[in-house]
Amino acid sequence: MSEQDPHKPEALDATRAILNRMRESALSRGEARIDAAKAAKFEENASARKARRKASSAPAKYSDGRDPQEIGNLFGKIVRDRGWSAPVAVGSVLSRWSELVGPQIAEHCTPESFEDSTVVVRCDSTTWATQMRLLSHELLKHFDKELGQGVITVIRVLGPAAPSWRHGGRTVKGRGPRDTYG
Repeated sequence: MSEQDPHKPEALDATRAILNRMRESALSRGEARIDAAKAAKFEENASARKARRKASSAPAKYSDGRDPQEIGNLFGKIVRDRGWSAPVAVGSVLSRWSELVGPQIAEHCTPESFEDSTVVVRCDSTTWATQMRLLSHELLKHFDKELGQGVITVIRVLGPAAPSWRHGGRTVKGRGPRDTYG
């Protein structure tokens, strides 16, 4: 086969025919045609934006408060704005109990509930219940410093739970354990 000269009219017609077929197939796929001048302008603008982005290493500053923020600051602002401070404090007290009171107290005293700024604490012995009552004033000061003023105002201390005399699924109504003695 002999090669055709690209400047001959037959070669130009074949090239133009291929180009026209490619344009028609692009239009049938829904692709919009961009002329060369617009494409060059687009490339120029894109390279200028890229250069500006590289030149500025600091984050963009917006006048309407849309600056990039740290997630902790945003979370704190949302909690304050929506009035969720108390529920978050409840979760904080219950989840951070050993950190707030120390490992020795946390080993023997556990929080059972937290409602209306009152923490109910269950101790594993009467000795620790007495100790917790004596320490409650100091702990309230520490809670005010760590969690905020007035989050916890009362510490209600409970001793160990009394043993149950009920064994099994069936019981008889009576006077309790004395009923079998006479």
